[in-house]
Amino acid sequence: MLQIYNTLNRSKQVFTPLVSGQVKMYVCGMTVYDFCHIGHARVMIVFDMVARWLRASGYEVIYVRNITDIDDKIIQRAIENGEPIAALTQRFIDAMHADSDALGLMRPDQEPRATAYIEQMQGMIGRLMEQEIAYQADDGDVNYAVRRFLGYGRLSGKSLDDLNAGERVAVGSGKRDPLDFVLWKSAKEDEPSDTRWQSPWGEGRPGWHIECSAMSCALLGQHFDIHGGGADLQFPHHENEIAQTEGALYGQDRSDSDTPWVNYWMHNGHIRVNQEKMSKSLGNFFLIRDVLQQYDPEVIRFFMLRAHYRSPINYSDVQLDESRSGLARLYTALAQANGMAAPAKQDASFAAPWVQRFNAAMDDDFNTPDAIAVLFDLASELNRKHAAGEFDAVHALTQALQSLASVLGFLERDPSAFLQGGNAGELDATAIEEYIAARAAAKQAKAFEKADAIRADLLKQGVVLEDKPGGITEWRRA
Repeated sequence: MLQIYNTLNRSKQVFTPLVSGQVKMYVCGMTVYDFCHIGHARVMIVFDMVARWLRASGYEVIYVRNITDIDDKIIQRAIENGEPIAALTQRFIDAMHADSDALGLMRPDQEPRATAYIEQMQGMIGRLMEQEIAYQADDGDVNYAVRRFLGYGRLSGKSLDDLNAGERVAVGSGKRDPLDFVLWKSAKEDEPSDTRWQSPWGEGRPGWHIECSAMSCALLGQHFDIHGGGADLQFPHHENEIAQTEGALYGQDRSDSDTPWVNYWMHNGHIRVNQEKMSKSLGNFFLIRDVLQQYDPEVIRFFMLRAHYRSPINYSDVQLDESRSGLARLYTALAQANGMAAPAKQDASFAAPWVQRFNAAMDDDFNTPDAIAVLFDLASELNRKHAAGEFDAVHALTQALQSLASVLGFLERDPSAFLQGGNAGELDATAIEEYIAARAAAKQAKAFEKADAIRADLLKQGVVLEDKPGGITEWRRA
């Protein structure tokens, strides 16, 4: 039975979908004015994993992840580049897809762009105006009146009395309260024409928070199962989403008996670099495409999922190297079974204990560290059965290892393709084969010390040689 940690209630809860057998999930996506960084990678990988497990558990999943393609940062970058907004955003949407595909991630079922939902945003703002939870200020902006929504702060645990304007957004001159946030930004004279839309409140563009409320309701309905995103979005973005969406649904009279807009809120932890939060100002900012120049995409996925999705993780080359070594252990176990004839009848009971443990781990709030530990235990058992010549068990365990790992996006390649793949700066396959040829020549000439020295040299460079019958030498990365 699946349990999910619900940020709203700060506890694990048994997952019960609104519609039996179906899960509707919305995840806050990227603001497309630059290339995606490894923080974005974690969001993408975590909720790809969530969608995979839900589907593996038999649910029909409707996974929506939005694209913010109108925003102050986007406008500023387009002006700096001297290009239209649409050209800028499309370029970085294409780059985001390239990064996601390289990481082996499944595309969301729908990727709505904010600029395609202006009408729905205006409709929601209009309802908030009718409910007198929103107002138009003297500067033309339409703002949300935070103190008119009972229960503001439930998601983040923040009290209105404890909040101050510096935690949220810059205080505009037209705001009635420094905590109020903008729903519709009045256009400025010097802003490009492609940054403004007509509205009942004059030309302008939507505020960031209203975008996700309008898109999620348009695609998933007024109530849905899971809303996810990074921990940094919990406040103010997700807090504001709840306020404006439930405000539009129930007005100022919202009560605890009203059906919540979202049933389960999920937030993944931050990525830290040298125990500090990743940021451009600290110079510890890593783009996905740059990391992919150094490390195999599967290694990056493994690194991300070795930690529980709610925990912060520390990014470093050491962590990624350890992740590669861990994956190599699993692939090495699979490689041993390659080429073995499958038995006529296969007994799945050999693998049943590991399958049960894996399922239990994933049903415990997507506990991927425990699930990966099960994969290692299963690989160890596979090695033992192989050494003992119990080949019926070997085949059952091999199938289970591949099947369970594939739920997390691992072990879907030929083992040799991974084991012989290298990071930037390492010996390439051609150079390794030259070493192997030189070692074979040395052995032929009975220069065994030289042959041993070549093996040792390769080992120092992270390459393991394995001599097979018939004079064949295979190699893999350590």
